[in-house]
Amino acid sequence: MNRYFINIPLSAWIGIAIIAVNLLAAIFAPWLAPHSETEQVGDIWLLPSAATPFGTDSLGRDMLSRILFGARTTIAIALTITFSSFIIGIVTGFTAAIYGKWVDVVLSRIVDTVMSIPVLIFALIVLSVMGTSIPVLVLTIALLDATRVFRLARLVAQAIVCQEYVEAARLRGEGLRWVLFKEILPNALPPLLAEFGMRFCFTFLFIAGLSFLGLGIQPPYADWGSMVRDNAQAINFGQFAPLYPAAAIALLTIGVNLVVDWLLARNSLPHGDEA
Repeated sequence: MNRYFINIPLSAWIGIAIIAVNLLAAIFAPWLAPHSETEQVGDIWLLPSAATPFGTDSLGRDMLSRILFGARTTIAIALTITFSSFIIGIVTGFTAAIYGKWVDVVLSRIVDTVMSIPVLIFALIVLSVMGTSIPVLVLTIALLDATRVFRLARLVAQAIVCQEYVEAARLRGEGLRWVLFKEILPNALPPLLAEFGMRFCFTFLFIAGLSFLGLGIQPPYADWGSMVRDNAQAINFGQFAPLYPAAAIALLTIGVNLVVDWLLARNSLPHGDEA
């Protein structure tokens, strides 16, 4: 176990630390934040001080508190969307790989049809028509993201189902559930975990972009993307209010990418080199 941790590079440790800090901020935001996310504590765009370490926003709310609560909102919704897309994508992808034939053809053509539409345009149309509530936002992005997960899950599962140990399991009389959870899923887990990190980054940035356009997470909830939009004019007055949530977005994205890069490099090595 100690040898395993020693082999983790410094860049991965930095990524893990960044992710851990963000998760702790999201979980303990109500206790860490000096004020609530909607409380007005002073004039607009105040400079940083002892009372307001990051200053105030366009409505006089504490920026530090808003960033902490924004971590909870943005990360929670991004994780919910990513988990949902992976459940949908893995189930449909594995189903297509295991059954093949017309099941594979039908599912693949549906996915190809959805992927032929640009993601941003499709999301903007749906959110404009259906509204920008959190359930609609989660369902829309999860379905769009599931198409990418389907492609990977199907490809990985197709490479596994033709292996001898899977055929041996079938000859032993093992059912579909055994083959799926004991043979395919454990062997498909490494690339799926790496893809999970990349999908989370995409979802996280996509939510921030939609919020910046006014179609993402709506007030009164704090959200990093909308915080950048609401405080963008502060730059004209020499204030740094929009830079704090922008830095938070960039930092978390970098942290996740550092861990994903390590996972990809680790999984590409022969087992003898990992030991």
